[in-house]
Amino acid sequence: MLLGVYQLLWRVAPPLVRRYLRKRGRLAPAYLQHWDERFGQPYPEPVQGAIWIHAVSVGETRAAAPVIAALQQHFPAAPVLLTQMTPTGRATAEQLFPDAQCRYLPYDRPDYVAQFLQEHRPLFGVLMETELWPHWIIGAAQAQVPLFLANARLSEKSLQGYQKAASLFTPVMQKLTAVFAQTEADAQRLQQLGAQQVSVCGNSKYDIVPPASAMTLAAEFKTRIGARPVIVCGSTRVDKQGVDEAELLLQAWQGADSEALLVIVPRHPERFEAVFQAALQLGFKVQKRSDGAAVAADTQVWIGDSMGELFGYYACSDVVFVGGSLVDTGCQNVIEPIACGKPTLFGFSTYNFQAACAAALEAGVAKQVNSPDAWRTAILDLLQNRPEQEQMQQQAQAFIHTHQGASARIAEQIAYCYRKP
Repeated sequence: MLLGVYQLLWRVAPPLVRRYLRKRGRLAPAYLQHWDERFGQPYPEPVQGAIWIHAVSVGETRAAAPVIAALQQHFPAAPVLLTQMTPTGRATAEQLFPDAQCRYLPYDRPDYVAQFLQEHRPLFGVLMETELWPHWIIGAAQAQVPLFLANARLSEKSLQGYQKAASLFTPVMQKLTAVFAQTEADAQRLQQLGAQQVSVCGNSKYDIVPPASAMTLAAEFKTRIGARPVIVCGSTRVDKQGVDEAELLLQAWQGADSEALLVIVPRHPERFEAVFQAALQLGFKVQKRSDGAAVAADTQVWIGDSMGELFGYYACSDVVFVGGSLVDTGCQNVIEPIACGKPTLFGFSTYNFQAACAAALEAGVAKQVNSPDAWRTAILDLLQNRPEQEQMQQQAQAFIHTHQGASARIAEQIAYCYRKP
């Protein structure tokens, strides 16, 4: 019943989706590019027989990188096909995988799905994290394309949402070839939703190694900044009520008496200018990364208005705050700054990285704050406590090493499932 309703909705949805994309395009013009790829139009020179990875945006694309590297050890002759849903995700894929074919995944309409699968004929597909599109899963099963859910996570809140449409999602989950969960709790929730071949492999984000280019960039940043302490607030978000996390941090920082440079890197490029203007209006001396100039001694806030450079910002910092956590958006990737050996803070909202945040707190490599004022106090305390900073840095490497290996485990199981009789 629900599947029929879902199919009907997708028959009438495309005009509404186009309207939505035009609206997004006013702030982020990249949403208007490569338009036809989203709506099932034939793709020029589609790669065939590929390892197909679907990673919706930036975080999932980065998480896919070590999985792809591990899969290429098992399938060295296979090309790579990467699909995303966001312009930032696509740009990240093109940067990380210049030899892969990168395109938007068509929307979840049966004819779009059939067109894509017929064009590309992938060896198998890997959906990263929680991409549960019914027609894609059904279509892959019908086309006899093995389809895996990797690095899979499912919060209790999300499970409750999916269970409201259990008659749609439970049969769909049963069609997945296998599911590789991040944690035992994720595995149990995925099984409750209907997944059958579920195993716990860990989180591939622990396998991401900061690239050498990021270290070079960090050195360039330090040259521009000088010897001052650096606080990086990475991937700040805006919540559903329109509250801008960066503005909350700026307001709190007005009460700080510190020579440290506050670096704010918004998660989405359409927020770069807005955060810059907010800092000016609050009376800060502000510069942008894009101005190419040295950071003046009296500059208080530096706006990281660039994409794909977060590792560089983290590596040049003394302390990191991970955004998306002092507004209710679930937290961004807390693993990346810890992998750079940096003392890390995050806020109250952690449902996207709940297990990683809990493990980081237990290992003593991160601290949690529940308000912008508590964030400011924790930052200032850490900057004044060099032994604590050094202890957190020393523990970071062991913490990351303990949790590595998920990508190899995922790749081994995919290869086994693909090749078994």
